[in-house]
Amino acid sequence: MSACVEAVWPKLRPEEVVAGLLMDAEALARAASGLLDADEQRALLWPRPPRSPKSARWSTADLVLLDEVAGLLEHPRGYGHVVVDEAQGLSPMECRAVARRVPFGSLTVLGDLAQGTTPWAAASWQVQMTHLGKPDATIVPLTTGFRVPAAVLALAGRVLDRLDVDVPRADSLRRDGELRVRRANGDLSGAVVAAVRDALAHEGSVGVIAADPQAAAVREALTAAGLPSCGPDEPAARVTVVPATLAKGLEYDHVVAVEPAAVAEAEQRGLNRLYVVLTRAVTRLEIVHERPLPWEQ
Repeated sequence: MSACVEAVWPKLRPEEVVAGLLMDAEALARAASGLLDADEQRALLWPRPPRSPKSARWSTADLVLLDEVAGLLEHPRGYGHVVVDEAQGLSPMECRAVARRVPFGSLTVLGDLAQGTTPWAAASWQVQMTHLGKPDATIVPLTTGFRVPAAVLALAGRVLDRLDVDVPRADSLRRDGELRVRRANGDLSGAVVAAVRDALAHEGSVGVIAADPQAAAVREALTAAGLPSCGPDEPAARVTVVPATLAKGLEYDHVVAVEPAAVAEAEQRGLNRLYVVLTRAVTRLEIVHERPLPWEQ
C-alpha cells in the first residue's frame, strides 16, 4: 500500500520543488505567470543546472526560498517565544521564515532602522512587524543610549535626519567623550596618519574606518608612517583598519572616520552605512575629510 501511495502521490522535498523551477524555464514560466516578467524569470534560472537537487549549490537567498516551500510541505516546529536581533536587515522573505516559527507564540524584535544597509532593509517597524506576522505589535522607541557619547550621537543624528526611516533622534547619558573634525587640505593620507597618532596618545583601541575602495590605501599610508595596523579579521592590535561595510557590530575606543562623503556614495544605502560608521566610537570620534561633509550639504 505504501509503495502504491508513493508511486501515485510521491513525497515532495523542498530542494526538488525549487530546483525544478530554477532548472526548467517552462515550469518557472507557468509558476511565475502574472508575477514575474520574462527578464526576471531569466535572471532566476540557473545558467548551469546541477546534475540533481542534492548537488546544487544553494545561495543564501535560495535557502530562504527553500524554507518557504518547506513551510508549505512540512509545517516547521513552532516556538512559544522568539527573540530577533538586527531585525531591520531582514528581507520580507526572511521575516516570513521567522513568522512561521511563531504562528501562535510571541516575538521580541530589536533593531535600528537607521543601520539598515541591505537593499531590502525596512524603513518602518509597522511594515516589518506585518511581515513578521504581528501587525498589531507594540513598538517602543529606545531613545536613551549609554554606549556612544552624547557629542558623537548628536553628530550621527544629523545624518539620521537625512535618512528615509521612521526613527526619532536619541540622546546619551554620557557627557564625556570627544568629537573632532580635521580638514585634510590636500593630503588625506597625512591627515589620517596625524589623527591616528593623536588617538594613540590615549589609552584604548583605535579603529580607522574608510570606504571599502580606500581602506587598502589607508593601511599602506599607516604602514609607511611606521604605524602598524591590522584588518578586522586579524589578531588584535592597537590600530585596526576597517572597510566601512564590515564596521557594523564593531566598536573602538577611538574611531578615525575617513572621508565620509566617499562612504555615503559607495552604495545604495551609503548614508545608512555612514550612520553605522559614526556610531562605532565609545570615547573619541575624529572625522578626517577633504570633500564636503554629507550632513552639511
